[in-house]
Amino acid sequence: MAMDQPSPIPTDAGAHAPAGAEAPPALAVLGTPLRVTSYAQFTAHCQHLVQQGGTWAADFTNTQIVTLRRHEPAFRELTSRFDYFVPDGMPLIWCLNRRGAGLRDRVYGPTFMRHCVLGSPRPFSHYFLGGNTACVQQLAAVFRAQQADLEIRGMRSGYFAPEEEEVIVAEINRLAPDFIWVGLGTPKQQDWIHRHKASIRRGVLFAVGFAFDVNAGTKPDAPAWMQRRGLTWLFRLASEPRRLFGRYLKYNTLFLWYLMRDAARGR
Repeated sequence: MAMDQPSPIPTDAGAHAPAGAEAPPALAVLGTPLRVTSYAQFTAHCQHLVQQGGTWAADFTNTQIVTLRRHEPAFRELTSRFDYFVPDGMPLIWCLNRRGAGLRDRVYGPTFMRHCVLGSPRPFSHYFLGGNTACVQQLAAVFRAQQADLEIRGMRSGYFAPEEEEVIVAEINRLAPDFIWVGLGTPKQQDWIHRHKASIRRGVLFAVGFAFDVNAGTKPDAPAWMQRRGLTWLFRLASEPRRLFGRYLKYNTLFLWYLMRDAARGR
């Protein structure tokens, strides 16, 4: 099956660039440029970004998000201000490896959050926006218990009124955290980042959704053997069938349909 070539690495990323300086290359799946990277590599790259300044946005992308971007122009526009789409689901890793990516694992949002937060103590700083009040407080407590030198500059529940959004953005700018973790669920977190990225002066915004609940311990995650086999969605469906059945049926079916159609067209 003919495939697009990886996106080139920026020309200013020289052979002697510091670890993490080079942007991970990308391969497209259903039109979404997914970064060929790992937990350690992407953490190092994000640490490099905050040292350079500017505002960046990363989405931890599963099959639903890839399919939404292909199927719904409004959602594609909603995610147009993201700089990085990181493959969060094993089916995406299988697609990328068929293209020669050679990846051993996905970069799962909850695991990446834990890896990056615990691996980024002072001088790096963090801000949490998501979950309910008990969840976000528990999340901060869990991380602080594991990393004593962690700097959490601020946190807010994800249940806020529209009129509070300007206050939240002003608070983020005043506190100037390096990493802004947004766990509002899809598509709310992508919409929030789309509308406010330009107003946030610095830092990396991460759309991590379910990561708040998993790392706070307020909701269970799939066991490792299910995750390795790409069955995280099945575990979550069994946990929340009413909320997730329709979503998974629609987008899993569409994902497979678009893959088969693209293969038939030699794309």
